[in-house]
Amino acid sequence: MTQTFGTAAVIGAGTIGLSWTALFAAHGLTVRVSDPRPDLGDALVQALDAFAPHLAAQGLDTTDLVDRVHVVSDVTEAVADADVVQENGPERIEFKKDLFAQLVRGAPAHALLLSSSSAIPATAFTGDLDDASRVLIGHPFNPPHLMPLVEVVPGERTSEDAVQSAVAFYATMGRAPVVLRKEIPGFVGNRLQNALSREAVYLVQQGVVTPEDLDAVMKNSLGIRWAAVGPFLGSHLGGGPGGYRHLTEHIGVSMQQMQLGQPSSDPAVRELVVEAVEKAYAALPYELLAEIADRRELAVLAALKTAHRNEKEN
Repeated sequence: MTQTFGTAAVIGAGTIGLSWTALFAAHGLTVRVSDPRPDLGDALVQALDAFAPHLAAQGLDTTDLVDRVHVVSDVTEAVADADVVQENGPERIEFKKDLFAQLVRGAPAHALLLSSSSAIPATAFTGDLDDASRVLIGHPFNPPHLMPLVEVVPGERTSEDAVQSAVAFYATMGRAPVVLRKEIPGFVGNRLQNALSREAVYLVQQGVVTPEDLDAVMKNSLGIRWAAVGPFLGSHLGGGPGGYRHLTEHIGVSMQQMQLGQPSSDPAVRELVVEAVEKAYAALPYELLAEIADRRELAVLAALKTAHRNEKEN
């Protein structure tokens, strides 16, 4: 099915919802935003102003972003003429059950109903819906107006047409949609992040490395490699001419013998890690650290975009 997207409804205007709003508006969509927060109007203006340079750096037109965004107090009114709905509510199953029942009733029959859920699969909250065929997960990495990845995760009752429409929609928004073939809590990105974070915490708890030095290890090795080629292609290249097969049959044997650590759940030990991280990064305010991170991430994305363009031309 071919679908055009002119109007988006963003339900929930926290960090993720505000970011989605800016991205959708920068791509020319009319965006209706609903959230019970009393400062919604001010929050939207501030977010659009803050995100505009990031969007402009991606080659998007940020002129009159505010004019494309409309505050709507009622969810049903927000979705009444939407082509796509992006939900960004709390990570609670019962909340999502009630909200998506309302979205199915209120949105047009052609509208995609997408959830930014970080861990809860669609099947967990769509079992009682009259029509779950157009409900699925569109999980971004934060913030979605910068990070390209969107994990598209259909539920058991999601139609293939809805999956393909979601992929087309996110691609139109300049994102990199990846369809997961099976539901699993946390999806893929968060599970990988969690696995690495657990080992990072363990190494700091054991006194092997400080938080800032662990970050330095990542930034100067795996972070660069994985941004360029990902774990599997990186391993395939690491095996030399013999590729991934050679790696698994030789180096992989010794790597498999390495036992990963189990971080302590003792509150006192956890507090030591928290204090170490705070000490490492206390010299700069949060706003400046976030600005530095955004600037570096944009630089990485721009470099990769240039590299990909050159590869196609050569």
